[in-house]
Amino acid sequence: MPSVAPPLAKDSNEPPSLVELARVFGTLGLTAFGGPAAHVALMREEFVSRRRWLDDAAFLDLVAATNLIPGPNSTELALHLGHRRRGLAGLVVAGLAFVGPAALLTGLLAWAYVQYGRLPRSVALLQGVKPAMLAVIAHAVVGLAPTVLRGRTRSLLGVGALALALAGVSELVVLATAGVLSALVGAASSSSGTARRGGAGLTLAAPFFGAAGLAGAPTPATVFEVFLRIGSALFGSGYVLLSFLRSELVVKLGWLAEPQLLDAVAAGQVTPGPVFSTATFVGYVLAGAPGALAATAGIFLPAFVLVALSGRMVPRLRASRFAGAFLDGLNAASLALMVATMWTLGRASLVDPVSLALGATACVLLIRFRVGATRVVLGCGFAGVALMALGVMHG
Repeated sequence: MPSVAPPLAKDSNEPPSLVELARVFGTLGLTAFGGPAAHVALMREEFVSRRRWLDDAAFLDLVAATNLIPGPNSTELALHLGHRRRGLAGLVVAGLAFVGPAALLTGLLAWAYVQYGRLPRSVALLQGVKPAMLAVIAHAVVGLAPTVLRGRTRSLLGVGALALALAGVSELVVLATAGVLSALVGAASSSSGTARRGGAGLTLAAPFFGAAGLAGAPTPATVFEVFLRIGSALFGSGYVLLSFLRSELVVKLGWLAEPQLLDAVAAGQVTPGPVFSTATFVGYVLAGAPGALAATAGIFLPAFVLVALSGRMVPRLRASRFAGAFLDGLNAASLALMVATMWTLGRASLVDPVSLALGATACVLLIRFRVGATRVVLGCGFAGVALMALGVMHG
């Protein structure tokens, strides 16, 4: 099976073509299972370790920047990486290539759901992917920790953020607390007066219109409006999406029943790419193919706009001592959130000797034999399919 990346060129800083960007991010979009933390880990493997387009410090700054604006974090990271390599055109190509496969696959599941009244049983055949994604996340955490937790302050912030995350504190509160504390420590240790500019420069959006006028049967236009509002206001990972969708679509508008919402979230979880592709499923259920397109465009459009506006601010923030310290705190909290996500998913996924064996095998392949993360994930996925066919593994 071919890897996503070819062998490294001598000059790995040479900008890739738009076709190459589309190929790389399209392949990631087809293979990036496991949610935002896993997607970040895969992108680090691909663009820091293999292609060397940027180093860990620059990569972590982009990860931190995604946490300062609303929308799907892993998609925003893809947008930032595309923008960094080929400007605005690279942003658009990378984003569409990463989101497209997930939206298409989730749309196909929605069609089957509407036709047959339930999700196909085949979606349960990806159980082998989960242990592999946990191994990928763990590998990324180990690789990032020396850069992120450099120094006593960052280490303490990371430990504190992890404790808050495991205690169930909101992701946004964890990130904001770590960033502010880090900035205050940085300000206290410096007499520079130029650092007070731009500390919140990337917090660009908030909910900008309400649910008024949306009563009645859903149409593509009203579906677009609802998901545009959600996409412009939802901070944190795709795992936060469920509460937003329930509040808007089940409680306020009554467009979905609880079981339909859970089916939609399940479809977003079992397909690769951003979990926000759940919107595609919901849009199709509400208003057919036009509704699917409207929901997908609505929830992802704010990310494209906000990354385009904020991308050039990241280097300026890093140049400021105060804002740079703020980003350091966000980086420590982001790593802590990855660990908390890994712990939560591990408790749900590593439930029997077979899943534990797949996870251990994935770790050995990644660490000892340096097999690419994409190959490991797909290999474990196919192993899971075979084991389920033999009755050894259960969905």
